[in-house]
Amino acid sequence: MSTRITNTIFVAAAWLKHQLCAWNTGGEGIHSPYLFHLVRLIISDDNRYYSWDAIEERRRAMLRAPKRIDVTDYGSKGQGATYSCLVSDIAKNSLEAPSRAQTFFRIVNWLSHETDKPLNIIELGTNLGITTAYLATPSTANNVTTFEGSGALVEMAQLNWRKLGLTNIRVREGNIDETLPVSGIDKYDVAYIDANHRYQPTVNYADFFIRRAAQKSIVIIDDIHYSPEMQQAWTELRQRPEVTSTMDFFHFGILFFDNHYLKRNYRLRL
Repeated sequence: MSTRITNTIFVAAAWLKHQLCAWNTGGEGIHSPYLFHLVRLIISDDNRYYSWDAIEERRRAMLRAPKRIDVTDYGSKGQGATYSCLVSDIAKNSLEAPSRAQTFFRIVNWLSHETDKPLNIIELGTNLGITTAYLATPSTANNVTTFEGSGALVEMAQLNWRKLGLTNIRVREGNIDETLPVSGIDKYDVAYIDANHRYQPTVNYADFFIRRAAQKSIVIIDDIHYSPEMQQAWTELRQRPEVTSTMDFFHFGILFFDNHYLKRNYRLRL
């Protein structure tokens, strides 16, 4: 049986288990008032925000783009491997779904109001810059630093940000395994990991942020049930002593570090 078929079966089984166990979705069983509020009033919010239409228009433009680019991949296809791909195929297969990207927007928007100060937001895995735009638009005072290995993807992302008029995004190009350790980052408010979807790189990236976490920092990890090794990484990371509560939304997970929270893993549906 091929690895692809095996992973498909694994994801289907993991999804079914999650659907059966995700009983915290309405805030049930969440003891922290802060986290309860996050779930009930932010994640369950069904209002649309002013900037979403413009961002989704950029997504549609990418889905229609006939351009072919040479993508450098430091992840699944090998260290520094280059392959040719249509931008439309990248948009179809690799971009974060609108519902999840919009959830990240809500979280950042809420944190901006809660902290009443500019947020320092870090993203690993820029891709075409659509999720980056969702992270950047809640407040132009926030600072977003995004890391991407492929120069061709960086160019497409920067095109999208120019079209959206976003000026609060800084991009670091190069192999994230090399650029992140020397980035000079010593504090952050939100870190979003959507880069190399393998066990060891995911653990390394998350540990980088865990060591630098403040009490109110959060780390969002994408595709935590994408494969057995990603699920293993998620299981191990939420057991780190620095991590208190965690939220498992199946497609992504959130690590919290506030020592006032109970050591719990909440399973939720979007």
